[in-house]
Order: sequence, then C-alpha cells, then structure tokens
Amino acid sequence: MKIFTSAQIHELDRYTIEHEPIKSIDLMERAAKAITRAITEEWSTNTPIVVFAGPGNNGGDALAVARLLINEGYKVSTYLFNITNHLSEDCVTNRQRLLDGKHAKDFTEITAKFDPPELTADTLVIDGLFGSGLNKPLAGGFASLVKYINQSPAKIVSIDVPSGLMSEDNTYNVRANIIHATLTLTLHERKLSFLFADAQQFIGRLKVLDIRLSQEFIQKTEAQYYVLEESDIRSRLIHRDDFSHKGDMGNALIIAGSYGMSGAAILSARACLRCGVGKTTVHTPKKNYDIMQIAVPEAVLQMDHEETAFTEAVDTDDFDALAIGPGLGRQEPTAIAMIAQIRRAQCPIVADADALNILASHRAWMQQLPKGIIMTPHARELDRLTGSPANADYERLHRTRELAKSLQAYIILKGHNSALCLPNGNVIFNATGNSGMATAGSGDVLTGIITALLARGYHQQNACMVGMYLHGLAGDLAAKDLGKESLVASDIINYLPKAFKLLDD
Repeated sequence: MKIFTSAQIHELDRYTIEHEPIKSIDLMERAAKAITRAITEEWSTNTPIVVFAGPGNNGGDALAVARLLINEGYKVSTYLFNITNHLSEDCVTNRQRLLDGKHAKDFTEITAKFDPPELTADTLVIDGLFGSGLNKPLAGGFASLVKYINQSPAKIVSIDVPSGLMSEDNTYNVRANIIHATLTLTLHERKLSFLFADAQQFIGRLKVLDIRLSQEFIQKTEAQYYVLEESDIRSRLIHRDDFSHKGDMGNALIIAGSYGMSGAAILSARACLRCGVGKTTVHTPKKNYDIMQIAVPEAVLQMDHEETAFTEAVDTDDFDALAIGPGLGRQEPTAIAMIAQIRRAQCPIVADADALNILASHRAWMQQLPKGIIMTPHARELDRLTGSPANADYERLHRTRELAKSLQAYIILKGHNSALCLPNGNVIFNATGNSGMATAGSGDVLTGIITALLARGYHQQNACMVGMYLHGLAGDLAAKDLGKESLVASDIINYLPKAFKLLDD
C-alpha cells in the first residue's frame, strides 16, 4: 500500500474532484459523514461535544461534522477560529450551512479574544484546527489553545491529523504544541509520521476512513513510501517442489557467537532452519561446540581455530548466503576477520549486530561493502553507523535512506514499523509485529530468517520483505497465545511454522 506525502494527498483530492467528478464541498461532506459515523459508533447522544474548527479545510470538515452531529441529536458547541479574517472557500460554505441549521446559537466565531469553554471529563472535543497541510509548528494563541485542550480531562477526536503534528517531518516541531488525541480519524490512509514511534503519543487510537478517493490516481502515481500487505508477501513466496532435496533448498553460513554469547548463534541458526533452508552451517569459536551441538543438532558446525572469538575469514564458495554479526564481539582480531570475511564472500550477505557495531567503529570500511548487502540495525546501531544520534524518527529514517542509496544496500531499520530502505531511496514499512518482540535475541531471529530466504533463492529485496513480515507475523501469533509480556525470542522461532501455514493457506 502506498503512503503519499501531504503534497500528493492534496493532488489526490484535486484529481478526485476533477475526474470523479465531484465538487470539493461534496467531497468534504463525504468525509464529514464518514467522520460522524465513526464518532456516533463510540459516543452516545448524552455526550456533550465541543468542536474547535480552524480556518482551513480541516476546519471546514469540523464544521460539517458539527452540523451532522446536531442533526443526529447531539448537543454541540462549535468554535470557529477566524483570526486573520480569511477562511477557505469550503470552510465558509460549511459555516453558513451550520448557521442555517438548528442550534445556531451554539456557534461562536472567534476573531480576537477567546474565552475557552469548560472541558470536563464528560466532554468530547472534536479537533479540527489544522490538518495534513500544516508545515510549521503552532505558536501564539493556537499553541495556547492546544495546551488548554491537552490539560483538560476531555476525550479528544482529531480529524485527519492531530493539530500541530505534521504529516511527515516533525524533527524540529514543538511537541508541547501538538494535540494529544484519544482517537485520530484519518482520511484515506495513514500519514507517514503515523508510522514513527515518537508520534504515537499524539495519535492515540487510529482509524483510517475510506472516503473513496480516485483509484486511478492512486494506481498511476509513484510513491516513495509503502506499507507491506499480506498480498505482497503471498505473491513473493517461493514454494518447494515435491521432488526437491536438501541440495536444492540452499546452503546457509552463519558466522556468529563469541564465548558467552552462543545464544545469538543458536537463535540465528534455529530461525534459519525453520525457514526452509536445506542446510545451515554455523561458524563459531571452539568453546561454543558443546552447547551448539546440543541446542541445534540440525546445524553443521564449523569451528574457528580460536577458543573464544571469531578470528579467521572462511571460504564461502559452497554457500548460497552468509550472515555475520550476532553475538560476534568487537575485539580487534574479530573486527579484522569480519571485514576480511565480507570482502571475501561471493554470496549475498546479511550484516547484523556486532558486524554493524564494528563498521561503526571503522567507518572507512563501509566503502568496502559489496553492493546489495543487507544490514539490519536497530535505532542505536543506525545512529552509530551515521556518527551521531538522530533528533527524531523522521531524521533517522532520512539518514537510513541516504545510507542505503550511497552504499547501494538494503537496510532494515528495526522497530515497531520496521522500515526497509532500498538502494533506489524508496522505503517499505512492515505492518506486522508487536511490543512483545522488544526482547533480546529478536534481531538474531530476523537475521536467521532473512539468511534462509537468501539461500533459498529469494532476491535481496524479496528476502527482506518476506523476512520482516514473517518475523512480525510469528511474533503476533506468539503474542496472541502467550501474551506480550512473556514473549521471548525463541517463541518467535517456534511460531514460524504457523506463520508460514497462514500465508500458504
């Protein structure tokens, strides 16, 4: 599913108006009906409602919603903020429609001084001050109004976007001046900023309302951002032939684990084996031999000549994919062996965990990475790779995109909505997964999954897409049965079979 920018959404609205065809005021009425329906499904007519409408089309939506709610029997007080004496055309029309209807005495237009109404715990506030077109932080009177609403005990429903929140980049926004919605009713699709962790405090619960915008425009317009859907994964799955043997199913090499960190190697190997690969070899220090042999009997062991660390690059001619990094350690001999291994490898590579931390400490080495390498950093690892902490999630994503383009790499920035940044600059967000997966070893599992898919013959992009979706889906299935609090990385592996079966049905 495509995620459009605010500028593209504006073009989508305009295209729908021109080609449906439909008048802009009628499209606004369609949106207002969808918003009103969502509100009436959750709150009864006993709920006192206060509507705050801004001067633009978001305010026009709010005025239309106020009128429709009044017609449904709700007691609604409406405040329209017209400080500059300039309203959008559709906002003017909806102001008049409201005034022409019932209970016009509950309408107040503010042009100067504003005496705010009392907002109690029983009150429902409809936030229609500013929508997706906002491009600068709120200030002055609107900032004060937002703070007043936020400090009240009232429930808040935001139309399209919580006022003050920008649709894409909030890196330098003033977060104290953004509405904290109880429920956000967004139109057509999620906005890009809704996918970031640092915006969740403002959004509350999210409902996406279909207002039947032009499918023709959606299909023909290129986007930079996408969200994975189940159909995207089903169409990319490679199914095994009934007459295939293990030699046909790929041979994966995992270089992982230092002494005391054999668990990372175990988790990566077990996840790899659970994803259909024919053979998995684990290269690990000698002292990990006994525990690896017991914990993962299906894996072939290849022992480093050192007792406690990875110190020698190995031949990869017989392997179809290589993973390197989980639990590897960061000692200098390991670092030298790691970059030598990456230079030597002739197969697709997944670099994770300590492989990324080593690269962050030897940033000049990144120029030696082969095109098409897959990297799977979490937020702090990405900050180390780029040299400084990001100020916000959007900035971090932007840095990841630029790094993926400069290295011609596939970089999965891990998080609740993990983001796959492609070499061409596009970004694909994952829609599966949950907070129970925020546990040690979860990333090692993802590494094993993607490595198996590479060995099976998936292209790097497809291996990343299918891999992160499967990873999250298995986590969701595990959380459904076990709960989020008790989830551990091994549970994700144990639920991979159910995830595959769900996608194969």
